[in-house]
Amino acid sequence: METKKRSMSKIIEEQVKKWDYQKAERKTKQEKPAVCVTLSREPGSGGRIVAEKIAKRLDYDIFHQEVVNEMAEDAKISLRFMETLDERGLNTLDNWIASLVDERYLWPDAYMKHLLKVVGTMGKHGRSVIVGRGSNFIIPPEKRISVRIIAPFDTRRKCIADAFHLSKEDAGRRITQTESTRRSFVRKYFNASISEPANYDMVLNTRNIGIDGAVKAIAAVVEKRDG
Repeated sequence: METKKRSMSKIIEEQVKKWDYQKAERKTKQEKPAVCVTLSREPGSGGRIVAEKIAKRLDYDIFHQEVVNEMAEDAKISLRFMETLDERGLNTLDNWIASLVDERYLWPDAYMKHLLKVVGTMGKHGRSVIVGRGSNFIIPPEKRISVRIIAPFDTRRKCIADAFHLSKEDAGRRITQTESTRRSFVRKYFNASISEPANYDMVLNTRNIGIDGAVKAIAAVVEKRDG
């Protein structure tokens, strides 16, 4: 447990140093922060691989769902992240959060408050791929490209069965359970539907265009937005 805590602490401090460096670079060059990519995905659709490949292609930081979740569970981390913002950035973040809460009629609990601050800070700094945790609902449209990765159920079931050495039936049950958990999370915390296409800038079917096709499509949109 202590090793895990030290590992997360190291990740946080390295990220903070990176943000401080990038902020200084932008100030010198008088550049605005680049957008973030928020990525929601159906289980077995290849969304995690797409996220990793797009982060590598764009030279973005990547925050997987598990890491974001752990960060949001620790109040010290949200405070440490917010320390990287200047007064103007903090005011903007507060306005983002207040607007989201009012717009979606939310009643944030302690976890939600930390999640909003952690993901919101990522959005302020930009140049990140954020996987899951409703990040597309937290970061304003002008600061992100929101992507939903999908694929037909049979395709996803085969992918899960192969990846985890499961029977077709067990793979199907795993998908259904994961989908239910993610759907409930977004409904509870954002009063929204995770599968509603209107909640995303891009919905990409990896069976039709493949992993690399999805990466190219996302990169093209990001590069056009930041160009």
